[in-house]
Amino acid sequence: MQADTSHSNCSEKNITIAGAGPVGTLLAVILARHGHQVNLLESRPDSRSHNIYQGKSINIALSDRGWLALESVGIATQVKENAIAMKKRVMHAVDGTISEQAYGKNEQAIWSVSRSGINEQLLDLAEREPLINITFEQRLIDVDFDSAQASFCQDHTIHKVHADILFGADGAYSKVRRLAQETPRFSYSQSYMPQSYIELHIPANEDGSFKMDADALHIWPRKDFMLIALPNPDGTFTCTLFLDFQGQVSFSALTQRSDVIEFFESNFADAMPLLENPIDDFMAKTANPLFLVNVDPWVINNKVALIGDAAHAMVPFYGQGMNCGFEDCRVLNELITQHQNNWSEIFPAYQTARKVNADAITELAKRNFIEMSELSGQASFLLQKKIEAEFHQRHPELWTPLYSMVTFSPLLPYSEALAIGDIQHKIMQQIMRIPDIEVCWQEEFVYQKLLQLTEAAFKKEDSKNA
Repeated sequence: MQADTSHSNCSEKNITIAGAGPVGTLLAVILARHGHQVNLLESRPDSRSHNIYQGKSINIALSDRGWLALESVGIATQVKENAIAMKKRVMHAVDGTISEQAYGKNEQAIWSVSRSGINEQLLDLAEREPLINITFEQRLIDVDFDSAQASFCQDHTIHKVHADILFGADGAYSKVRRLAQETPRFSYSQSYMPQSYIELHIPANEDGSFKMDADALHIWPRKDFMLIALPNPDGTFTCTLFLDFQGQVSFSALTQRSDVIEFFESNFADAMPLLENPIDDFMAKTANPLFLVNVDPWVINNKVALIGDAAHAMVPFYGQGMNCGFEDCRVLNELITQHQNNWSEIFPAYQTARKVNADAITELAKRNFIEMSELSGQASFLLQKKIEAEFHQRHPELWTPLYSMVTFSPLLPYSEALAIGDIQHKIMQQIMRIPDIEVCWQEEFVYQKLLQLTEAAFKKEDSKNA
């Protein structure tokens, strides 16, 4: 007689999560609510009693995918109380001219959220779950990929943590992922972008008010480099300068104070009165690299899995890194319910559902540097976006702009958004070649042609996929 294994597959598990950042903590809450005992371990001190975010992005852009995941654990409203809606992009040209582009329609926005704030709110939520045990200053030393047992070090003492399952939610520099590279048939690649970045700061006015529009993400696009600024609730802006690491105009080349002054004054003259000590900051700070990670598989032996940046570290140019990590958690939540806690089914489904979509948003994020640093300052690009927005108004069922698909369509997989966006790009290339398009763009014939091209392209795509 065959043994009944259904109980062992579906019973509550003992789960270790390495990494108590926002993704790891959200994951812990989801798993605990499915009845699993969760050990959440973090290498750093507790940010609620130590300032561990020095030099790290003060804020992140949260969009609909992230909000949907937070709603699933009932914390979205609380997080939104400390978030700022950014409804538009504001572009600052070299000559100080300002242009704007709405992110979506009506009240659609991406939200500037404090990285440490959202992590601390999630930690508070996790602490209220009786099945979660959180410990800090636990450095991961080793993982047994056959048993999901892990070794952690605290105060020079190594201790073993036993589990049925282990999740690596330990970020872009994941130790779980590094250890996984020693397992058979684990593919790993890491590539660096030419750009690196440093963070700069715009203080609030003396009365605590903002020095620029607060409901916007500000960009100073300069083709090969750019400065961006996101608002904080205290009236300040967190600014990030993206610049090549090497080359004629780069972090490596700009070592003399006089050259740095000239670089800022010639490229960011209108930002100079706003920024706080940009020259001193530039001289003092070490540029951080931007890299992408591609791994396969995300799940090893149906025992150990990667999630969030540990599985798909990407560049920040689409503002989707944390949104994608939160979406990993939301999708996993749905799969646990669907497969009734049977992890031999959940893990393969998780890998299939998430890997293709993480690859897609990683590709889109890489491409978006060109859009932000170069195209966003061009009149032809802004006109193209206007035409797309008008066509979307006329035919919402036929055309949603790529940015809206990624940012405001949380149930549309990233991979589908990428595929549709590529078709739209080819169509718009033809539209932008219409003679004198900048004069006649509001004429009816433009939208008739756009309608014909769109219907033909998607008909062709449908027959290809049939």
